[in-house]
Formats: sequence, structure tokens, C-alpha cells
Amino acid sequence: MPNFLSRFFRPFTSTTKMSLGPAEGGVQNIPDTAQKCTVAAGCFWGVEHLFRKNFGEQGLYDARVGYIGGDVNNPGYRAVCTGRTGHAEALQMTFDPSTISYTTLLEFFYKMHDPTTKNRQGADTGTQYRSAIFYHSPEQERAAKEVTEKVQTQWWKGGKISTEILEAGTWWDAETYHQLYLDKNPGGYECPAHYVRSFPPLS
Repeated sequence: MPNFLSRFFRPFTSTTKMSLGPAEGGVQNIPDTAQKCTVAAGCFWGVEHLFRKNFGEQGLYDARVGYIGGDVNNPGYRAVCTGRTGHAEALQMTFDPSTISYTTLLEFFYKMHDPTTKNRQGADTGTQYRSAIFYHSPEQERAAKEVTEKVQTQWWKGGKISTEILEAGTWWDAETYHQLYLDKNPGGYECPAHYVRSFPPLS
């Protein structure tokens, strides 16, 4: 099956979502000094894959895909796909701020997807595929706005950035089969908009 078609034949499940153990990407004994970074950039399979590939050995304690920004409790993939729950497919990372900065993660976020296509990445269309940063503190909010302003004027000058910057609300882990999906399914769907652009360093 061609990769782009596999997106539309993803298995649905009605099974209650459960916390992930180490075998599914969970990490135990995360220090209290760890911070969270939550972003949405289209299909969460590729977002998770790229962040793990680039930061897995650089201070990233954990990364899991899930749903955020909606109005329904305990949403499942089938419901989120309708676009009616208000949730975005997203990635929530837990990282060591002494090893990698929040700003570095946001800069990579703006390199690995197209933030100028509102509610769309590649052929994936709908509010669940929107570009968004969900901040966890006033400091993160300020950093998100500063980075967004810089990348608009220096990297994405040809289009208007549509990325939402919102306070992080309730996070819901996605179903187990979505976690580490591209590690477990190397030939699985990867959004063509998900690749690392060769932008110059921000000034």
C-alpha cells in the first residue's frame, strides 16, 4: 500500500487509553527539574519520529503523542479525526533544560513542518492537524512568541505563520498503537511536509 494511503487505513480502537510503560516509550525516574514542551504540527507520527531522531540522545527524557486543545474528555483517535472535538494531534516532550533549551526545541519545531498552511500539513487537512504551541508557563509563552516573531521575519517570509500559541490544557495520551509508530512501522505514513529545513541560525 502506498505510504500516503496508509494514513487513511490506520486501525481504530475503542480500547481505553492507558499509561505507557518503558517498552512503549515511557521513562521512569524523571527528575523534578524536567520541563515539558507540547507542540502540534500535523500527523503526530512524523512529529514524534523527527524529534526523537534529533533529540533522543540530547536531553529528551520522553516523548509521547496525544490530543490537546479540545473540549471532550478522553477523546479517541476516531473522534479527533472528525475535527469536532477541537483537539489537535500533538507531541508532548519531557526534557532536561540543562542539556537542551525550550527555545531550541521550538526552533526545530519551526524547521520540521510548514507553519504557514493553516489547519493543514501536506494532504492532511483539518483543525486536528493545525500548527500550535501549548505553553506550560509564562516563560514558555514569552519564548514561544519571541521565536515565532523571529522565524516569521527570517525563515518564513513568504507566508504568514498560522501557529497558535495557547496555554496547555488537559493532555490525553493517544492510543498505544500510535506511540513510536514509525519505529514499529518503518514503512508507515510520513507526511511529506515533515522534514528538516536548512534555515540559517536565527539572529
